[in-house]
Amino acid sequence: MPRLPAQPLKSVLLNTAQIELWPADTLRVRSNADARVLAGAHTVLRRKADGRYLAAVSARGVHPLVTGLPREPGLDEAWDALERFEAAARGFDADTQGLLPLHALQERLHALGLDDAYGTRTGLALVAEPAALAFAGRDRYRRPLWLTRSAARGWQALRAAAARDGIVLEAISGYRSHDYQLGIFERKLERGQTVEQILTVNAAPGYSEHHSGRALDIGTPGEPPAEESFERTPAFAWLTRHAGGFGFVMSYPRDNPHGIVYEPWHWYFADTALP
Repeated sequence: MPRLPAQPLKSVLLNTAQIELWPADTLRVRSNADARVLAGAHTVLRRKADGRYLAAVSARGVHPLVTGLPREPGLDEAWDALERFEAAARGFDADTQGLLPLHALQERLHALGLDDAYGTRTGLALVAEPAALAFAGRDRYRRPLWLTRSAARGWQALRAAAARDGIVLEAISGYRSHDYQLGIFERKLERGQTVEQILTVNAAPGYSEHHSGRALDIGTPGEPPAEESFERTPAFAWLTRHAGGFGFVMSYPRDNPHGIVYEPWHWYFADTALP
């Protein structure tokens, strides 16, 4: 077990290969039992593969939420991340924590029939997950929005500038883990789609810009999410004129070389010097 943090985990998500560590007050309560435990907790360990809450950490100690917690894969790495957070104290910077290794992803890609040829064919690179992410507000569905610290600042500045011009921008989604993207593929495969069909809409797990914590799907009220019709909104017109000034670029225009369908809603924070 770790030494308990001197300060609560606030506005930061600590990321490891198998477990995420969330500020407890950003999580949705799933049962009365969860509500009682989370009410006194400042940090919750969450399994990335299925979203299961594993343990809650409070000033009083660690409260397991699953049986066999000490045997949970990746637990030691999660405790190490929490101890590093404590050691950094107020000087903790999510953007300086580095990236997670990619080696565990290869076997899972091969199970989908994807090898290095996919990256060569599409021109897409494998994208590592950040070891820490910053809270960037909430998305359209009131879910926590996680981005790198610089991308979070860029998004907040972009959204505020749009509001001053009478334009409302909503985040549809931000950071997604490799496990999340793998889940999308697995669900679509279960519905009978082929890998090739899925790849026309979704980048292969590990190749999505969302893994970087620097990509956003953006929408506007009254407009369905992730639809080409977004290009006909005042919000999209505003983005095409102003997003570049805040470091954002549209990743997948029409006829892009990656073979990904046109995504006017998908924007990437490419300039870490801004804002």
